[in-house]
Amino acid sequence: MSRTALITGASSGLGAEFARQLAATGADLVLVARDRTALDELAERIRRTHGVDVEVLRADLLKPRHLKLVVERLSDPDRPVDLLVNNAGFGLPLDFASNDIDDEVRHLELHVEVPMRLSHAALRAMLPRKRGRIINIASVGAFIPRSTYGACKRWLVVFSEWANGQYGPQGVTMTAVCPGYTHTNFHERLGLPPGQEGVPGWMWLDARTVVSEALRDTARGKAVSVPSLRYRLIVGLVRFAPRSLGARVGARGR
Repeated sequence: MSRTALITGASSGLGAEFARQLAATGADLVLVARDRTALDELAERIRRTHGVDVEVLRADLLKPRHLKLVVERLSDPDRPVDLLVNNAGFGLPLDFASNDIDDEVRHLELHVEVPMRLSHAALRAMLPRKRGRIINIASVGAFIPRSTYGACKRWLVVFSEWANGQYGPQGVTMTAVCPGYTHTNFHERLGLPPGQEGVPGWMWLDARTVVSEALRDTARGKAVSVPSLRYRLIVGLVRFAPRSLGARVGARGR
């Protein structure tokens, strides 16, 4: 699928799974995250298992000078990146009025401004080569009223749909991946151990399946990927359901 892939939020969860699956195809990697120790451990495991080149770039994407380093890496003509995976993110409680507004601003920056800046840098490097792919990790929450998280992810979906139509004919595709609840450490970072998320068992997905379906849809040039039939059905139903029902669905879980 790609020669070199840059993945943000690569130290765990979906980011780490993207790294493993892309390495299995022979892609070299640039892994970006805040946790240098976790990145180094993952990189070493991937090198041993797949024999690909793995570059580690420690960066807190909410710090301008760190973000600039990633932009510069994407822009380097001598080390082209063929696939960008905008995966970094975090969650907040759904009660916007009770949340700290500075936390909400950081949440908005990481889910919207950061992927916008990185996508801009990637597009400017990929378009002259007439080759490249960008994956934005959105969420099924983009289609369901779900506080500012759903609003941020909706931006990613709309942007990806437009950019895929605009730049796809020029050889550069953009795909918004919209998984449902997925077994990673995302909810644990919210202080919710497994089993305490308030989500029924049938709604959970496996990270390996989410990533494999996402990569398949990306290779096909799809603008939006919703992994798993059950969530494609849910998204289809919610789109035509009354807004009040959508709001009740969005209030489930954490």
